Amino acid sequence: MLPQNKRPPDIGEYVAASSVDAAIDALADGQGTALAGGTDLWAQKDSGNGRLRQRLVNISRVSELCGIAEVAGKIRIGALTTISEILESPLLNEKVPLLPQMANRFAAPQIRNAATIGGNIANASPAADAVLPLIGLGTSVELRSKRETRFLPLSGFFKGPGNTQMTADELITAIEFETPPGNFHGVFCKSGPRPALEISMVAMCLTGLLEGGKLSNPRLVFGAVGPTPICCEKTEAMIDGKTISDDLIASALDLMATEIAPIDDFRASKWYRTQMARTFLEAELIACR
Repeated sequence: MLPQNKRPPDIGEYVAASSVDAAIDALADGQGTALAGGTDLWAQKDSGNGRLRQRLVNISRVSELCGIAEVAGKIRIGALTTISEILESPLLNEKVPLLPQMANRFAAPQIRNAATIGGNIANASPAADAVLPLIGLGTSVELRSKRETRFLPLSGFFKGPGNTQMTADELITAIEFETPPGNFHGVFCKSGPRPALEISMVAMCLTGLLEGGKLSNPRLVFGAVGPTPICCEKTEAMIDGKTISDDLIASALDLMATEIAPIDDFRASKWYRTQMARTFLEAELIACR
């Protein structure tokens, strides 16, 4: 049994929301916790690390939060869309294969069938897989409350492990990004202790517009090497529109290593994480030639 100071609060009320309006009503006083797939939230509850509040708001049957669609040059993904649905989406496989590529490396099929894209974002794990390619795509998060609907760039959404810009009365309802052009290049890499069912020890996403061996408007994002996903803006500026030579790659690797902030922990050392980050970036820059 968990010690008293580690036990989650007793759930005093359960609400099964049937609509977005019903869900945000139940969250309005800041005393509710939204539950979707529960693959992170429930495991954290049982370990004593959860963030459950007094009211549990089940949003898993809110159909308005489901679906993947392209409208007016943007792709919109509902917050309840599962990782399996991303993996199997004909639209994403045709126009944004980067996301199915990520989904194929995400946990196991049983977890993918339950885990939602909104939950992966809201959980704010430094090792969250889905977050990296979404930042690489310039994604915005749609947040709704009784007060307002607002959009925040995902790149600035995270404040620390388990901590985001979202307030207690808000609900993630969808994410949106512009449909990438034909010369869009994106790749997702991760390293873990085994080929599947792994939590990233290091993960990387590199995106940009690839033309003639040059990557323009690049976004370079790392996971599990800092308290939040890290956007390597100085390294992006260095490689932007440049011919990818051996000298440029060497300089980019050194600069990138100053922008990430890995730590030693039970899953990997700071040294290992830094070396893997360098390996991933070097391999993908060479592939862009």
